[in-house]
Amino acid sequence: MDFIEGEIIYIDKPLHWTSFRVVRVVRAMLCRKLKIKKLKVGHAGTLDPLATGVMTICTGKKTKRIEELQTHTKEYVAQVRLGATTPSFDLETEIDAEYPIAHITKELVEDALKRFTGNIEQIPPVFSAVKVEGKRAYEFARKNEVIELKPKLLVIDSIELISYELPYITIRVVCSKGTYIRALARDIGEALNSGAHLTGLTRTRVGEASLDNCLKMEDVDRFLDENIGTGDQ
Repeated sequence: MDFIEGEIIYIDKPLHWTSFRVVRVVRAMLCRKLKIKKLKVGHAGTLDPLATGVMTICTGKKTKRIEELQTHTKEYVAQVRLGATTPSFDLETEIDAEYPIAHITKELVEDALKRFTGNIEQIPPVFSAVKVEGKRAYEFARKNEVIELKPKLLVIDSIELISYELPYITIRVVCSKGTYIRALARDIGEALNSGAHLTGLTRTRVGEASLDNCLKMEDVDRFLDENIGTGDQ
């Protein structure tokens, strides 16, 4: 493999790692092994630190394909806790309100999920990298400054309920670029006349690449040793 000319690899991002950290570690490994000082390395689609799963890493000239690769359909498996909300819509922040869930049934959840398929408008989380007045939304949120984010049009191809154990539900979501699963959790809670937040998230597929195609971070070093300089040059 020629990582200077350009390659695409898939990595299962570890929990608590930022997407930037994955890129930084892979770049440092490649530069050391290739005995070079600089190499273009980037990713096609951010994952939150509290999420795991498929990350597309591009090197060399393949970084020019990042914008194209970001448009690929994505699949997620998400665990959502009903009956409580957090400001970030996930576990990054503490619970700020609790709501009743006694009225929620499996049938009610399945009916609510149907409302979120197709073309939908979604308001991004305030704890997000969306730009507002030249700054990231999370910069305002962390200072408790109130901002108004505009809804974005996106596509959710399908949502499937795969586990129902109140107060938790687990769903599989196939969706377009730009979908915030944290915001989807918020909206599902509201649709159920309750509240909700995300407690676990794995990106299981990007385009044709699934978790089966991914390297664990602990295997990257060996993979690079085995593949640098192999194949057509």
